[in-house]
Amino acid sequence: MAAPTLADRVRARDPRAIARAISLIEDEAPQAADLIGRIYPATGRAYLIGVTGPPGAGKSTLVDRLTAEIRKSGRTVGVLAVDPTSPYSGGAILGDRVRMQAHAQDEGVFIRSMATRGHLGGLARTTAEASIVLDAAGYDVVIIETVGVGQDEVDIVRTADVSIVTMVPGTGDEVQALKAGIMEIADIFVVNKADREGADRTAASIETMLSLESWADDTWRPPVLRTVATTGAGLPELVAMIEVFREKTKDTQGERRRTRAEWRLRELMGRRFMQYLEASVLGPGEFAAVLERIASREVDPYAAAEAIMARAVAGAPVVPSPIDHVGIAVKDAPALAALFRDLLGLETGEPEVIGAHRLRFVLAGGATLELVEAVTPEAPVAKFLLKHGDALHHVCFRVRDIDASVQALVARGVRMIDEQPRQGAHGSRIAFIHPASAGGLLVELKQP
Repeated sequence: MAAPTLADRVRARDPRAIARAISLIEDEAPQAADLIGRIYPATGRAYLIGVTGPPGAGKSTLVDRLTAEIRKSGRTVGVLAVDPTSPYSGGAILGDRVRMQAHAQDEGVFIRSMATRGHLGGLARTTAEASIVLDAAGYDVVIIETVGVGQDEVDIVRTADVSIVTMVPGTGDEVQALKAGIMEIADIFVVNKADREGADRTAASIETMLSLESWADDTWRPPVLRTVATTGAGLPELVAMIEVFREKTKDTQGERRRTRAEWRLRELMGRRFMQYLEASVLGPGEFAAVLERIASREVDPYAAAEAIMARAVAGAPVVPSPIDHVGIAVKDAPALAALFRDLLGLETGEPEVIGAHRLRFVLAGGATLELVEAVTPEAPVAKFLLKHGDALHHVCFRVRDIDASVQALVARGVRMIDEQPRQGAHGSRIAFIHPASAGGLLVELKQP
């Protein structure tokens, strides 16, 4: 019997598999897209609750108590707590799981902290995909807690089925916290820490703002609830109100999820298009060079964008050339780089040492020239130069999935120098086909 795949283990609600799947998605690993494709048919059953609000509103404690209240009904709960990003490690700073230790031994609860990694809007860029994993794992309810950055956490309305905006008394000007963005995304308002002085005034301010709107008979008017998350006061009423909202809006839930799918598709297409530009349209270092030209006022951002779009859409072939670069073994790369610059006006990128070789890429646009020097006398290129002198060394082809490509070649009996892909220049992954299986030519495969 074949070992269960990661997707199988996610659907079986294996906590380690769920954690691994979310990590792959956060890191935007190549396997993430395939994983989503395998588990997506099993999704669409979870109800997504978004909890947002300013820092210090007690969101984490509220989510902790909300989880406990939902668990009383026997339903399973997945929690995604979005935290600020560490400038050093890139991970989540606060780690909201610290506040939710009461559920650590509960197999019906899964809690994961996610770092924003610089993404604005209150969520991490991959929060929506992480919620898909929890949905596929069979959690009945998924609670998403935003980072708590203030008045612009509007991404949650594009992610959750119901959005809860948490306010807290005693912060000064309550109206300042009720700007249009927050007012428009709230399905339920919660005045937390309602045992504090000023809770009545905060609730009244929200009601006043709501009264300025005209609400049709069939339109949901956000209620204003009061809770004390530290004691659990008001939490049963909040869960009951969520159920009322769910029942009231069940006929329009499909439309809301379609809107959510549209936003997610547009965001994903924008992300993938940028990856395509950097991997298949722009040469190595060319994007940075364009930024330098914009910074030095040689070109304006609009003109630069138009030029890149023209190359990507109008000028690019339907199927991009799979040739990534041609490698040339050289004894003196700086001299050859100077020749290319003086003769053809082509600049050469900064050298990068990979293993026993020093690489320089001639920025020619599209497929490029890679100048390969030996760092040590034992380097393979050093031996090549002794035998052939400066000469064509290898041809590199781009592939979408290098692991699958290598496995397919090995299965066909092709001799590989690298049966396990390794690190290449610019963070790529590479593998070489042995010349014995390529008519005497050294062939490199590269996944950008």
